[in-house]
Amino acid sequence: MDYLTEINYQTPEFAEYFDELPLWSARFGIALLERVPLRPGQTILDAGAGSGFLSIELAQRCGETSRVIAVDPWRAAMQRLERKLAHAGLRNVQPIIQDLESAEIPANSVDLIVSNLGLNNFEAPAAALQACFRAARPGARLFLTTNLVGHMDEFYRAYETVLTELGYVDRLPYLAAHVQHRATVESVHHLLREAGFTTVATHTSIFRERYANGSALLRHAFIRVGFMPAWKAIVPAELVQPVFAALEQRLNLEADRQGELSLTIPMACIEAQKPEG
Repeated sequence: MDYLTEINYQTPEFAEYFDELPLWSARFGIALLERVPLRPGQTILDAGAGSGFLSIELAQRCGETSRVIAVDPWRAAMQRLERKLAHAGLRNVQPIIQDLESAEIPANSVDLIVSNLGLNNFEAPAAALQACFRAARPGARLFLTTNLVGHMDEFYRAYETVLTELGYVDRLPYLAAHVQHRATVESVHHLLREAGFTTVATHTSIFRERYANGSALLRHAFIRVGFMPAWKAIVPAELVQPVFAALEQRLNLEADRQGELSLTIPMACIEAQKPEG
């Protein structure tokens, strides 16, 4: 069960070979790029920039007179962004390796804020959005993407069945709490409203992540780093191996019946604005 060995995403080596664009966040990033205003001369804040594919795209699509401030505390990924910027010769992206709340961005200085799946990863989402509000000029637009409750429902139903069949029903509340911690459209609207933003538009859609079977899913590098630690934490350490052995078997049986393992991913792209005046 090699997939239970955790991957340390903080290492420079991981950031060097890992590219989240094809694995996961491209669909969300494309939803942003289809909707954000692309104008020269904008100051753009990329909140939770990661290794910076969205920062680089916006810096190029908005032209040399634009400026992108890319903020993320993930040092290895941001250092990779710096290397990519040097290679591309882009001079209008400013990487800041800090939490958004402590980044020194002048108040009322940003025209456009983007956050591609950042809300999922901020330690304190409310504080992060409040920092965005402070940085935004009056009338500035904010676009964020997130996956929603209902994410990977097929996987979680299999997990629930395994826990029940093995007699670990005391772990079901922990599984339910993990499932329900994901965003809803209403919870994101609430966070934005509390930060001071006005919601302008909400776009929702569903896509599917497809795998040959459960074994392929559980061994996928992105699954191992992005989801496996939280999945394992649902059960005590001594139960991880037997539970995941049974879960892998159940997912494989489901894939045999369906011809593949297909997971539902509901997503939202939400546009908001800082009020004028």
